[in-house]
Amino acid sequence: MTAQTLTRETNDLGYQFRLAMRRLAGGVSIITAGKGEEITGMTVTSLTSFSADPPRLLVNINRQASSFPLIARHRSFGVNILGADQREIADRFSNGRFKGKERFDGVAWTAGTSGVPLLGGALTALECEVDEIIERYSHGIVVGRLVNIELSQRLSGLVYWNAAYVEIGGGTIPS
Repeated sequence: MTAQTLTRETNDLGYQFRLAMRRLAGGVSIITAGKGEEITGMTVTSLTSFSADPPRLLVNINRQASSFPLIARHRSFGVNILGADQREIADRFSNGRFKGKERFDGVAWTAGTSGVPLLGGALTALECEVDEIIERYSHGIVVGRLVNIELSQRLSGLVYWNAAYVEIGGGTIPS
């Protein structure tokens, strides 16, 4: 056993699970929700592709998060995959001091076709309609049906690994 596993939490499976999941790198995205004056967003690494035909993705969202009821009510959300230079945005949208529309202060964004906010400068901005929400334990597994995709030419991504941001890649897509 390592020194890390010899703590008082040794028998706490939840704590051990969180340590184990830190070792799984995840792309950093901002999930945005709402319309008009009632908008919010949150930083996630729990995003994955689900199906290419038809195009669907999955995101796990804590049901206590401010984004969850807006997604459930409006049945749409944005997925903004962040570039390496967007670490401050990731921090802002994960900071509990900022609520709702405050999270967007100083951040460029536009409303998608459904009204959901999409962040400017993201590597990819996806607009989704809710296909299904599967509620399990503390979270909702949201299945998103893609309705619009905006791709940047940049290729430098932001990854979260071992409780820290890591930059990957670089350059642009050849023309």
